[in-house]
Amino acid sequence: MPSPPARARTRPRVSRAGRILVGCLPGLAVVVGLVLCVKGVERAVDGRSAGAVAAAREGTVTVTPGAARPHIVARAVWALGGEGNTAARTPPPPRYDDKVLAVFVHHTDSPNDYDCADTPRIIRYLAAGQTGARDWDDIGYNFLVDRCGTIYEGRAGGVDRPVTGAHTLGFNHRTAGIAALGTFTASVPVPRAMTDAIAALAAWKLGLADIDPRTTVRLTSSNSLSRYKAGTTAALPALAAHGDAYMTTCPGAALEARLPEIRERAARLQGRT
Repeated sequence: MPSPPARARTRPRVSRAGRILVGCLPGLAVVVGLVLCVKGVERAVDGRSAGAVAAAREGTVTVTPGAARPHIVARAVWALGGEGNTAARTPPPPRYDDKVLAVFVHHTDSPNDYDCADTPRIIRYLAAGQTGARDWDDIGYNFLVDRCGTIYEGRAGGVDRPVTGAHTLGFNHRTAGIAALGTFTASVPVPRAMTDAIAALAAWKLGLADIDPRTTVRLTSSNSLSRYKAGTTAALPALAAHGDAYMTTCPGAALEARLPEIRERAARLQGRT
């Protein structure tokens, strides 16, 4: 943040409206406050700051396409209390990458006929299985989406940050994992609310690094048990199926078939044509 300007030696003439605004602002914040208040404090548009939007209008910068952050239910909603309680096992400090270049879509291979009010309980069971039977340090997915289109925070570390997950062997770095709650093999209906939520989440998360969901990105494998030998740099979809990087049918044929549509919707949400 630049240093505030030095106080003027002479008192500037301020309009009546300006005097009212100045009265609301302390000390050195006056100069900045006048600029913001005269125009009205602009809301962030498509995930961008008001300052970036204003600068773009003046032609001083190029605004990066982005999308608004969708509503994400906090981890505390499912991680505390009830059966399958994961609170007894405190995860270690999260690890972070520099950015998220791709998202991998998964399904949880669990029943589809659940009541969405039960989603927190279901996530607790999934987390308990991964941290118990598999002895992982935390749930592997960064996000989970239920059939009603509700998005839940998964792995700890902060939804706004590039948390290193445990969702796609060999390609957990610089990616995020989005798990669709259910089983979506061939001919199984995929709820529209779910695909819309995945698109909104991917649009926002990829937009933070100016990634078009329809493009390909280059990622380096860290494990030879993936589809690519460790150290190999692969071109993968920015919005990918789990099976694009690992030998699996996940996220199921039905959901995988919807990925082109999800990519297009995510791109539109970013303001791309």
